[in-house]
Amino acid sequence: MKSDRRAFMTRCVAGMMSIPVAEAAGTLGVSEGIAAEAPSTTNEAITAADVASAEKLMRVSYTDAERDMLVKSLPASIAVTTDRTLRPHPDDVMPALVFSASLPGRHDVEPMNPKLVIAEEAPPFPENEIDVLYAPIIHLSRWIRTKKISSERLTGLCLARLRQLDPTLKAVITFMDASATAEAKKADAEIARGIWRGWLHGIPYGAKDLLDTAGTRTTFGAEPFMDRVPSKDAVAVTRLRNAGAVLVAKMSLGALAYGDQWFGGRTRNPWNPSQGSSGSSAGSAAAVAAGCLPFAIGSETLGSIISPSMRCGTTGLRPTFGRVARTGAMALCWSLDKLGPITRCVEDTAVVLDVLNGADDGDPSSVTRAFRYDGTDDLEGRKIGVVRAWGSEQASMAKGIETLKNAGCEIVDLEWPAWNWGHLVTILNAEAAAAFEDLTLTNRDDMLAWQAPEAWPNSFREARFISAVDLVAADRFRRRVMVETAARFSEVEAVLAPSMSPLLTITNFTGHPALVLRSSVRSERGRTESDAARRVPSGITVWGHLFDEGSLVRIGRELEAGYGVRGERPSID
Repeated sequence: MKSDRRAFMTRCVAGMMSIPVAEAAGTLGVSEGIAAEAPSTTNEAITAADVASAEKLMRVSYTDAERDMLVKSLPASIAVTTDRTLRPHPDDVMPALVFSASLPGRHDVEPMNPKLVIAEEAPPFPENEIDVLYAPIIHLSRWIRTKKISSERLTGLCLARLRQLDPTLKAVITFMDASATAEAKKADAEIARGIWRGWLHGIPYGAKDLLDTAGTRTTFGAEPFMDRVPSKDAVAVTRLRNAGAVLVAKMSLGALAYGDQWFGGRTRNPWNPSQGSSGSSAGSAAAVAAGCLPFAIGSETLGSIISPSMRCGTTGLRPTFGRVARTGAMALCWSLDKLGPITRCVEDTAVVLDVLNGADDGDPSSVTRAFRYDGTDDLEGRKIGVVRAWGSEQASMAKGIETLKNAGCEIVDLEWPAWNWGHLVTILNAEAAAAFEDLTLTNRDDMLAWQAPEAWPNSFREARFISAVDLVAADRFRRRVMVETAARFSEVEAVLAPSMSPLLTITNFTGHPALVLRSSVRSERGRTESDAARRVPSGITVWGHLFDEGSLVRIGRELEAGYGVRGERPSID
C-alpha cells in the first residue's frame, strides 16, 4: 500500500518528541550538556485566521480550503522547527552546507611557486619616534632585524600611543601590556641568537575583538558578551604568534560586527574625530591610521574591512573567501565571513597574508592555496577592467587609470547585468539571525545599546520571517551572480572601481578578493561655519581573481606610487 508521506513524518516527529532530552542527544551524537532547555510549547490552536494573517507577511495567497488543510498539518511542522532541545549550538558548530567560491569546471589562479618578494627598501632609521610609529612593517622589520630598534621598545611605543589617543579614538577594548611585553622580549632574544621567523618577527599588532584569545576576554563589542573569556586562541592569532608578531591589544568593533558603536562608545576617525571610523573593523582601522599599530586584523562580511579603510585612509586586503581559516573567530555569516589585514602600505598586506594563509580543520570552508607575491613583477600588457556606469569619471578613478596605462596596462570596459544585488542580502540576514538566534529567543538582544530598525536586534527578528523557499531562491541567485562575475573576470586580471560600487556586494557573495588603498587626501568643510575644515582621506579598490591576491598587491603598489599620498598623516596629535 502506498504510504502517506506526511503521516509518516508526523509519526517520526511525534516519536522523536517523546524521547527524553538526554537520550535524544546521545542518539544524535551530540555532546552531553548541550540540550539545556526543553522545546517551547503552546496549547493555543492554530486557526485559519492565523494562516491568513501570516500570508500577508510571506506575500502569498491561499484559498479557504488550503488554509483548512494547513491548520491540520502545521502543528507537526512547527513542532520540528521550534524544538530547541539541542540548541543553542556551540559556537564552533558550523552548518553542514559549506560555501565554496570556486565554480565547478573553472580553474582559479593557482601560483605553483609560492613566493614573497618585497620590492621596497627601508630608509635610514628615523630620529623622531613619531616617524617610527608611522613606519610600515617592511621598514620596521628591517630595523628590528638590524637592531636599530628592539621589539620591546617598539611595543612600548605602540602601547603608549594607544593609551594616549584611546580616550579620543575609543579603539581598544582590552590592552594586553604584560603578555605583549613578554612576547616582545622573546622576539628580541631570538633575533639576538640569529633566529628570524620572518617579516612579522617582533612587530606589534592589534586583533579585532572577535578573534578568540585564550584567557583574555573576547567580547564581540556587544553587551551580552562583555565577560566572555575563551579557553583557546583563534587559529589566526596562533599563526601570528608563531611568526613572532606581538599582540598588544584587542580592537573595538561595532557590536556583533556591525558599524562602529560598541559597549564602550563609538570608535572615532583619527582624521576627523567628530565622525565615527566606520565599521565594523573600527578600532583596527582607526589605530593603524593614527600611528598606534603597524597593522591590525579585521574581518569582513559586507564591507567591514573596506569601509573603515576608506574612512580612515588605511590599506585593507580582503582575501578570497576560504583562504584564511576562521577557526576561533566569531561567526556572523558562515558563507561570507573573511579575515584580513589592515595596514598603512600595500606591500604590508602581502607580508601579513603570507602568515595568515591556509586551511584549518575547524573551518570547513577553508582551503590551502599557494600565495605568491613578487613586487618586481612587470605589469606590461596586463588587462584591467573598469565599469563606466559605476563612477569611472571620478578623479581617483581617472588618476588610477592613467597610472596603470603608464605602467603598460590595457584598460578594458566591462558591464555587469543591471540586477538588484540586494536580493543577496537575504542570505546574510538569515545566517546572522541563525548565528545569534539565542539572543533573540531569550530577549538578551535588549541588552544591545543600538536599537533601531536597521540595527541587529530588529534585523534578527525580521529574519525569522524569511521563508526557507525564499532563502533557497536567494542562494540560487547567488550562483547566477557567481557565473556572471566569473565570466567578466575571465576577460581581465583585475577590476578598478570605486569602493562603494556594486562590486562591494557582488564580490563579498562570490568570494573574490579586494584591496582598498588611499587615493587622495582632500579638504573637507565642517558641518557648521564654526567648524574648521579638515583634511580627510578617500580610497579606491582593486578587485581580483579568486586566490590571486598577489596580483592585486602588485597592481595596488603601482597605484599607491601613482597617487602619492601614502605618507600623509592625520592631525590628531
